[in-house]
Amino acid sequence: MPRLALYSLAVCVLAVVAAVVAFVQGSFLGIVWVLLAGLSSNMAWFYVRRHRAESRADAA
Repeated sequence: MPRLALYSLAVCVLAVVAAVVAFVQGSFLGIVWVLLAGLSSNMAWFYVRRHRAESRADAA
């Protein structure tokens, strides 16, 4: 797994935890954390797919 995908996944997990904490405390800032989690998960998925495509192109 590429390094950028791992970093994005770590940001996603931390954003989800921050969103849960914010919602438990009654803060509407959790919405921002949810959006950040969605963005970072999409980035992680993009980097994984790009790495797979590059690996397949190198093998061919």
